Amino acid sequence: MSAEEAETEDAADDTEETAVADLFGVWDVSEISYADPSTKRYVTVTPIAHTMGRHASKQFEKSQVSLVERLANRLMKTGQNAGKKQQALKIVREAFEAVHERTEENPVQVLVTAVENAAPREETVRLKYGGISVPKAVDVAPQRRVDQALKFLADGAYNDSFKASTTAAEALANQLVRAADYDVQVYAISQKEEKERVAAAAR
Repeated sequence: MSAEEAETEDAADDTEETAVADLFGVWDVSEISYADPSTKRYVTVTPIAHTMGRHASKQFEKSQVSLVERLANRLMKTGQNAGKKQQALKIVREAFEAVHERTEENPVQVLVTAVENAAPREETVRLKYGGISVPKAVDVAPQRRVDQALKFLADGAYNDSFKASTTAAEALANQLVRAADYDVQVYAISQKEEKERVAAAAR
């Protein structure tokens, strides 16, 4: 076998390994279904959980980052986890294991469904008319819808685990499972419903 043939074979093996790579080495991300066509373009799911800031300097490139990594980044927004990427990824990995134990489903699919359910369709902006602020209902852009859903999920997990016996992973798993089931009592869905209720009143 020549050197060129050996290099071609190695490249083919690398391509095959990349094609069958799983998130955290466990979860298959190749057959994720999307129920919301408006956010499908902005919900990227890849087996890569840490891109080392590859897209940080490119405007609007965050939609190319894996949804799982974006969730981990959101978990780092709080003071206790600020800057601790490995700890945030550990929380997400443990939460996924808990989700799988509770639902027997692919936790990545549960995350996608939860984001679709928690993404608000309407919100309000303030317009000024002669010094008077008037709320006005507006449609939410698809990319912002995904951002808001991830924020609600991360904030809900933080609120449930802060000064409580519930671990961060358990709280996040609870948020994901209940949001995927559209439980209006869970923080993420209640925040979405509240935003849409206020927007409906401002039409």
